[in-house]
Amino acid sequence: MEKTLIVLLGPTGVGKTDLSIDLARHFGTSILSCDSRQMYREMRIGTAVPEKKQLTAVPHFFIHTLSVHDYYNSWQFEQQALAKIHELHRTRDVVLMVGGSMMYIDAVCKGIDDIPTIDPKLREDLMQRYAEEGLAAIQTMLKSLDPVFYEVVDLNNAKRVLHAVEVCLMAGKPYSSLRTNTPKDRGFRIIRIGLNRDKQELYDRIDKRVDMMLAEGLEEEARALLPYRNLNPLNTVGYKEFFDYFEGKTDYDEAVRLIKRNSRRYAKKQLSWFRRDADISWFYPEEKEQILTFVESKITHWDGLIV
Repeated sequence: MEKTLIVLLGPTGVGKTDLSIDLARHFGTSILSCDSRQMYREMRIGTAVPEKKQLTAVPHFFIHTLSVHDYYNSWQFEQQALAKIHELHRTRDVVLMVGGSMMYIDAVCKGIDDIPTIDPKLREDLMQRYAEEGLAAIQTMLKSLDPVFYEVVDLNNAKRVLHAVEVCLMAGKPYSSLRTNTPKDRGFRIIRIGLNRDKQELYDRIDKRVDMMLAEGLEEEARALLPYRNLNPLNTVGYKEFFDYFEGKTDYDEAVRLIKRNSRRYAKKQLSWFRRDADISWFYPEEKEQILTFVESKITHWDGLIV
């Protein structure tokens, strides 16, 4: 049997976790988390880390492996995830990767593109402009240089916006055009399963999940991390809104409203990103039997293509 990676992806709050446990049990395999925030051990409630009984139901990897003080990027995840996949494939035919971090999923499935080395002077000049004019000025540059990437990137992630702009300026072409290379041969086949729901149903689930996080102690978790608010991992929905509340910029009700709104916006951005990929087959989360039938059919009647 040819080695296979099943990628279960979808927007935040859609219902990936429960289904992933069922799929992993069915195929007798392990789960690689592909959530760029669940890696940080200080962020449990706000990142919706699976419950302890779920984590012990099947082996999980890449959950709570880092501190918010650690530097980490999609290239590092690509290397580490591929190494773990090849290791697991020695003893099983199927491995399952689950999550919604768009760039991390692309890094494993397609590979990190060859990005030009950035001239130090260019970077210095851009950082100076950022310091003098703020993030809004850099966002405006990105919108002009690469409107495609502007629509899908987290515009509040200064590091990512700055990197995209400097690549555009260095390469003389849009950053997004450098991210569409032919997928790299991974040595195993890839089946991508996307989960989605009706928009209002998804948004209602997101709102209810935020309410559950609040009941579990999200405010206290965020307060403990306030001293580190400037670290990149904490530029995350659920934390940054509470940081503003703690500093008196908003009241509690407004912070909660913004967490829900920004979570819905992030789900919309995830879907926009995933829908560019014609190789993703979409299902409703409750269609477990249909998903199993589809995956087993792909495994049994493989035609040699990455799907």
